[in-house]
Amino acid sequence: MLRWAFRLVGAAALAFCAGFLVFAAVASQPASSTDTADGIVALTGGEARIDEALRLLADHRAKRLLISGVNPRTTRSALERLTPEYTPLFDCCVDIGRWAQDTVENADEAQGWARQRGFTSLIVVTSGYHMARSLTELGRAMPDVELIPHPVLASGQRAEAWWTSASATRLLMVEYLKLLPALARRGAARLFSADPAPATASILIPPRAASDASLN
Repeated sequence: MLRWAFRLVGAAALAFCAGFLVFAAVASQPASSTDTADGIVALTGGEARIDEALRLLADHRAKRLLISGVNPRTTRSALERLTPEYTPLFDCCVDIGRWAQDTVENADEAQGWARQRGFTSLIVVTSGYHMARSLTELGRAMPDVELIPHPVLASGQRAEAWWTSASATRLLMVEYLKLLPALARRGAARLFSADPAPATASILIPPRAASDASLN
């Protein structure tokens, strides 16, 4: 009996380590897709995420952009000042979500936005280490929407292999530990086939965009 317990513990530890190595390898890969989509969702909280999402929007990779998880104290004009070259896009094609405070709420906020807009495909812009958990939570919230990952690598990730940096390894391990319960939540959602309810999201639509929507 004790021998089987040791074997189970060993197998679980091996699976955990193998899963982490796969996760770390994928999290360190740069964006490679050039696909287009109905919309772009940028999850705030990491280096260069908003800039990269705006660049994709300017390249006509999608029709609109949702910046999810913006601090309620951050104004639209403040965001424009951070990216002055993309100011015209804020006037026509950028929505700001202020409700979400974590990745689960990012997913619910994005789900409400996509449903409101009638979008069936989204480019997801977030840091490479955060992408797996983001896709898991977004997939749970809107299983019928196609999600196209577009990871943004921090400058440190681009310059060195993760295993040579204690801080990078620690960051990846913390994110991996957060991913596991997210996978469990998605598995439970699939098991019970619950249709996610529309999210109560605070999304600011520019006046021009609102008037355009009323004509549709």
